[in-house]
Amino acid sequence: MWVPLLTLMFALAACHQVHLAPEFVNGKTSVYKYEATVMGGLPEEGLARAGVKIRSKVLISAASVGIYILKLEDPEILEFSGMWPKEDFVPASKLTATLTAQLLIPIKFEYTKGVVGKVFAPLSLSETVLNLQKAILNIFQLNIKTSQTVYDLQEIGTQGMCKTHYVITEEEKAERILLTKSRDLNQCQEKIMKDIGMIYSKRCVECEARGQSMKGASAMNYILKRSGAGVLILNASSSEIIQVSPFDILNGAAQMESKQSLIYQDVPKASLRLAVGQYLHRGSLQYEFGSELLQTPIQLLKITNIKAQIVELLEHMVIHNVDVVHKHAPLKFIELLQLLRVAKSDVLDSLWTQYKNRPHFRRWILNIFPSIGTTTALRFLQAKFLAGELNLVEASLALMASLHRVSVDLEAMKLVENLSKEQKIQDSPLLREIVLLGYGSLVAKYCIENPSCPAELVKPLHERLVQALSSNDNEKLIKTLKVVGNAGHPSSLKPIRKLFSGANEQLPLRVHIEAVLALRNIAKREPKLVQNMAIQLFMEKKLNPELRMVAALVLFESQLPMGLVITLADAVLREKNLQIASFVYSYMKSMTRNTTPYYVSVAAACNVAMKILSPKLDRLSYRFSRSLYLDYYQDAWMAGAAASAFYINDAATVMPRAIVAKARTYLAGSYADVIEVGVRTEGIQEAILKIQDGPDNADRLTKMKQVMKALSEWRALPSSEPLASAYVKVFGQEVAFANIDKALVNQIIELASGSAIRTFGKKALDALLAGIKSHYSSPFLIAEVRRILPSSVGLPMEISFYTSAVLAASIELSASVSPPLTADTRVAQLLKSEISVLASMNPSLAMHTYAVMGVNTAWIQASLMMRVRVHSTVPAKIEARIDILKGNFKIELLPIKTTTKIFSAAVDTYALARNVEDLESAKYTPIIAAAPKAQSSKPSSRFSQMASALSNSMSASSEVLPGDLPNNDSSELRRLSDFQKIMCSESKAFGIKSCTELKSSNIAFIRNCTLYTFIGKHSIMTDVSPADGPEIEKIEIEVQLGEKAADKIIKVITRSGEEERTQDRTVLRKLQTFLSLDLKNNTSSSSSSSSSSSSSTSFQSTVSSSSSHSGNPSNSSSSSSSSSSSSSRSNQQLYEMKFIKNHINQNVRSKERSNSKSSSQSFEKIFNKAKYLADTVAPAVTILIRPLRVDKTVQGYQIAAYVDKTDARVQIIFANLKEGDNWRICADGVILSNHKAKAKIAWGIECKQYDTEITAETGLVGKDPAIRLKLTWERLPKSMKRVAKKISDFISRVTKSWGVSQAKAKNIPREIKLSVAAPSDRTLNVVFKTPERTMSILGLSLPICLPIGDTASELEPFKDNLADKISYMLTKAHSAVCSVQEDKLVTFNNNSFPLVVPQSCFQMLVQDCTLQLKFIVMLRRDVKKKQNQIYIKIDNLDVHLYPVDGAIVVKIVEGIITYNDLPYHHSNGEIHIQRMGDGVALIAPKYGLNEVYLDMKTLRVKVVDWMKGQTCGLCGKSDGEIEQDLQTPNQRQVDNAVSFIHSWVLPAKSCLDASECYMRLESVKLEKSAIVHGQESKCFSVEPVLRCLPGCDAVKTIIVDVGYHCLSADSTVSHGQLNNIYEKSIDIRGEPVAHLACRCNAKCA
Repeated sequence: MWVPLLTLMFALAACHQVHLAPEFVNGKTSVYKYEATVMGGLPEEGLARAGVKIRSKVLISAASVGIYILKLEDPEILEFSGMWPKEDFVPASKLTATLTAQLLIPIKFEYTKGVVGKVFAPLSLSETVLNLQKAILNIFQLNIKTSQTVYDLQEIGTQGMCKTHYVITEEEKAERILLTKSRDLNQCQEKIMKDIGMIYSKRCVECEARGQSMKGASAMNYILKRSGAGVLILNASSSEIIQVSPFDILNGAAQMESKQSLIYQDVPKASLRLAVGQYLHRGSLQYEFGSELLQTPIQLLKITNIKAQIVELLEHMVIHNVDVVHKHAPLKFIELLQLLRVAKSDVLDSLWTQYKNRPHFRRWILNIFPSIGTTTALRFLQAKFLAGELNLVEASLALMASLHRVSVDLEAMKLVENLSKEQKIQDSPLLREIVLLGYGSLVAKYCIENPSCPAELVKPLHERLVQALSSNDNEKLIKTLKVVGNAGHPSSLKPIRKLFSGANEQLPLRVHIEAVLALRNIAKREPKLVQNMAIQLFMEKKLNPELRMVAALVLFESQLPMGLVITLADAVLREKNLQIASFVYSYMKSMTRNTTPYYVSVAAACNVAMKILSPKLDRLSYRFSRSLYLDYYQDAWMAGAAASAFYINDAATVMPRAIVAKARTYLAGSYADVIEVGVRTEGIQEAILKIQDGPDNADRLTKMKQVMKALSEWRALPSSEPLASAYVKVFGQEVAFANIDKALVNQIIELASGSAIRTFGKKALDALLAGIKSHYSSPFLIAEVRRILPSSVGLPMEISFYTSAVLAASIELSASVSPPLTADTRVAQLLKSEISVLASMNPSLAMHTYAVMGVNTAWIQASLMMRVRVHSTVPAKIEARIDILKGNFKIELLPIKTTTKIFSAAVDTYALARNVEDLESAKYTPIIAAAPKAQSSKPSSRFSQMASALSNSMSASSEVLPGDLPNNDSSELRRLSDFQKIMCSESKAFGIKSCTELKSSNIAFIRNCTLYTFIGKHSIMTDVSPADGPEIEKIEIEVQLGEKAADKIIKVITRSGEEERTQDRTVLRKLQTFLSLDLKNNTSSSSSSSSSSSSSTSFQSTVSSSSSHSGNPSNSSSSSSSSSSSSSRSNQQLYEMKFIKNHINQNVRSKERSNSKSSSQSFEKIFNKAKYLADTVAPAVTILIRPLRVDKTVQGYQIAAYVDKTDARVQIIFANLKEGDNWRICADGVILSNHKAKAKIAWGIECKQYDTEITAETGLVGKDPAIRLKLTWERLPKSMKRVAKKISDFISRVTKSWGVSQAKAKNIPREIKLSVAAPSDRTLNVVFKTPERTMSILGLSLPICLPIGDTASELEPFKDNLADKISYMLTKAHSAVCSVQEDKLVTFNNNSFPLVVPQSCFQMLVQDCTLQLKFIVMLRRDVKKKQNQIYIKIDNLDVHLYPVDGAIVVKIVEGIITYNDLPYHHSNGEIHIQRMGDGVALIAPKYGLNEVYLDMKTLRVKVVDWMKGQTCGLCGKSDGEIEQDLQTPNQRQVDNAVSFIHSWVLPAKSCLDASECYMRLESVKLEKSAIVHGQESKCFSVEPVLRCLPGCDAVKTIIVDVGYHCLSADSTVSHGQLNNIYEKSIDIRGEPVAHLACRCNAKCA
């Protein structure tokens, strides 16, 4: 019973709801008065605004059931640009007259139950006018519910489907219904909005949660009256506000305000008629974009003859931007660009045909066309390239720019896909890469605009992957993966996943890494799918560590959830590979310091993970892989930046395997990965160090491989060919990459050393001698960012940002050679000639930036615009003369003759209104009205102080405005924000004057926020002009070397001249003292003298007390401990580093003091013997910097260098050439002995005002060689002291973070001392003392070995080659060391364990484990005698080192070399065998062996840095992975050291083997059956066990722990299965017996 009743109730309610909707009477026409206004500007009154108003009558009548007609009558368009609200709208009569015909065209629309359906209009009606009419229909869009008075829903409107709130109130007495409808424009399911130029920027939802840069809402109020079956709209008014700011709108924003008013007037009887013509379906109520997409808001153009207008603008741009860029050139460029965007293909073809043979015009066209960004322009470039009208460089630059600027659609994508298949593209590797990468970027852009983009778009790429796999073309595979990565389509996950399964697991590492990196862009669309795949790759421990680290990087960039972050942290806790652990730990740690909203959840998760991870990972050195992340974000500005970098090592090498750096910016709720640069350096280190590949000798390789085959299941490591690669990504898209291999390097070397380069050089020289005159100019569209959205009145609102620039440079070069060159001129002749080069250049730049908000259509514009104009020109004319034979170099600069403006920048903000029919009447209103001139009366002191303070800060805060100022006096307020300053500097000597003028006027007085500080008028201008005084002909810089340097001396500075001036001053001073009547002068003079004397005495006593204090160890120790509680006792002792000078007798302390005194006196003696070397020595170098003046006055500067070889003294005098100016700088240096040098620098008048002394001496600290630098002074300028104080504080802060010990101390005043001792050839102890602080660091590691101790003797074979010396010191410093001492083995990774070796068997100690097999080092140990023998195979040389009678003997093919007959040098000059200490060492760093050393007790092997990670054997891989050191020849990780040692035994083939090693490695069966997984099984060892040969008995055994793989007891095991047993998994572990020594019987064969 209830069901029918409820059904009836709902039906009645629905019927009642249907009737409450606006209705129009059939056969009658409803007339409304309509007015719409849109206004843009700042919300405060009294500032400029711009807007548009539309007035009209609206007529609506019914055409049929559910179909109605809307028509406008008496339309009128008005525009506004002025101070609001003082000024009024101005009619745009000409525009109204032009558009009236369109405005009067009626439209037809569906209307049912208050909902507007389809809209019909003639094709002749423009979208702009139709959108205005749709805005009127939007008023009638009403979803009225009678059952509810307050409700919300998603309602379709002009701006899309947005959340709409209804509030209904009924006034029964007035018989009216009041309805309010409000819309939240930020909560729209389908928002109508068009973004241009922001395709690569991503929305940052987390940033918008903290602040909004754009927010909008609208409200509509209705007065309804019930009429018949529905309601009648008596009055409707709407108001819409959209706030926009580059920052958070809470801190100030501009706004667009739209208003509509619809008032019911009458219902005439006559019905409306449709216009003649076919009415087509023109969409729904929603706004449709039209010509505004091609209309830039910067210019409003009336196009009459498009080709003629383009030609006129192009010729104007090219002709007027030759020598100097015109200041309006960027604006003209934007105008030209707009015309080209609407031009059709025939216009572009005609333009190219007209100008392609004119170089300047051709360059301009090719630079402009990519910026057009249309498919038409792209098709034009394709056609011209295929027709052969573009060369490779032109095509490369044009296509690269076009592919990333083109507006993407299916037509453009098909065009590029077909272009990639063209043979001309396939034949050029460069163009092929550009087009393919560009296609991937087009797919990415298309999928951003169309999220449901089909997988067919990337199908050609997937087919290309399959082709590359089938043909084993790895390079093609890598390039295709880069394209797939650019596309970032989720359907690519499946083919990428296939690269890690089955046979594809053996693909090169570079392929797999590229495949993982391709996931990064896919993760932006499908993060969960990518995370699932990446975490699987990371957890797969069999994969290469570098690949796993790249997978971790992809995971972090995909905004990991908390669960996955904790999963990673748990995996790192159990990770044995320290490279991976270091990488993930460092990434998590740096992420915890994140401040950007985007990664806030990841940062929180990483913060939790850090509590789990072990802090010991933080102590890993920087030689392990690391990731760095830095960022800064300001919530108030909604802006920030982030930089991340990571480097990956697969071994502890000097040069990382991969380095990647990326920069990201955040702005206005979006983010973009601006640039990313990555470099892979695998093999580059080997190339730099000139690695010696083993000779391609088949016999050598065969012998070495025979040795390696003897090892059980040996596998070579993948060989790393010398190769470097780099790539560049812009906005997340890879735009360029390059591979550098040996073949490319050889081509470059061949090109550089061949005849082609000499021919090119000869042509360049001939052209230079003939004179070169070149002009270059080019436009650039740096930024074009637009957001277009409809306003409620139907006009498009645009927020845009443009930056365009034009660069021009005029260069003239000419050269002459004396004597003239002959036809067969060579470089040697040029070195003996005088060369003169005259260069004149005038680079200039004009750049405009526009930020616009307002209405932008092809008919009318009304907007608020901020414009930044920059113009710069720097003319220069230089003449250079070079005479190498005479040692003369001269540069002449022509001075500025007139005032030249070299830089200017102006910022202004204004409101503009203009229409296309009356462009001459366009109105520009500055945002701030011009302030009246200041009154002559002097302002009050309070106001003056306030204005001064505000001027200094260049902004005004409303918080400091006096409360008693009248609110309506805006001119006084504006004057507070004005700022003007002129700063000038002048050099009269060089005749140049520079002035900078700053002006600023903003509206920060209204609201103290960043946006209001920018808005206003600002300018800066810098000009250069001739200084007052005589004219300067030119400025000359001349350098003269050698004997003729004395001829160039202008101002001779000698001691005699100085003494004469001193005597003259003494006489004058005495006369002044005698005649002076002012006794205060004498008193002051004597007081100054006594003060100086007392100061000197005080200094001596201070030094004495300080010395005695520092000489007391206990005092120093207590002082150090009191000043720094963290200082250790060893550090305190180090503060008192006892430096014993090399040039002083160390045994007699008194003699030490006397020698020290005599040493200091020797410097003074040499200095006093000739204060100025000009008295006795001719200058070695003279440098003159001087202006050549018309009045012949000598001014400028002179630098002269003198060398006194007798006293080993060098002196440099810097002097002012001005007559009577005695200010100069004097620098003296003397080498007092082989262990001591001293320098003195003095400056001031006659070098007597200030001075410093620097002493450098060598010595010993204990037994360690040391050096000490000491800087002392008596007087320094105050400014220098302040700077030194700041530098000292900065050094203290920085070094403290580096772990440097610091302590406050009272050291010797006016002295800085640096002491450095070298306890080893790779470490330093450093102590740095200032008067107030002592800093020290112990054991500072060096990246190079110092040439001391053993290193010095090891360098003897390289004494004639400095490059080889440096290379050796570098490689030794980073070499890995493996040693055997007695029965203890220490691996390269510093793991140690007992060396349990079999008797008389060879073992692989270390070898090059790549297929190149550069070297093999084998060990044979006599267990009884505990002596080691070494066999080395390197190059074509076999070396045997073994002990005989207590000495090491060397055996090679040529014979035996005794210890006394060493050294031995191989014929190739790269292998050396020499004595070292008590043993013998083989040194071959070019082959990877830095040292192989053997004496009676010790065996030591050092491999060079670039071999790390490429070795194997008992010494390990030398990759820093201490937990992965025990790897067998088949790369299986074992846990038992004995099994590891035995696995590297070279087994014997028979009992007759000369080595007397009667053992082999085999898999042994478990003696007893085992129950595995509930089943009786027989088990075989998966780790080989050392056993005696058949027919031999074990003499010595040992129990080993090995793993077993088990099979069912009833299964049969073939010989082949046993051969593969080493690949099987471990089921159980057992302890079989291994044999260490064997005895064979006579039957053994």
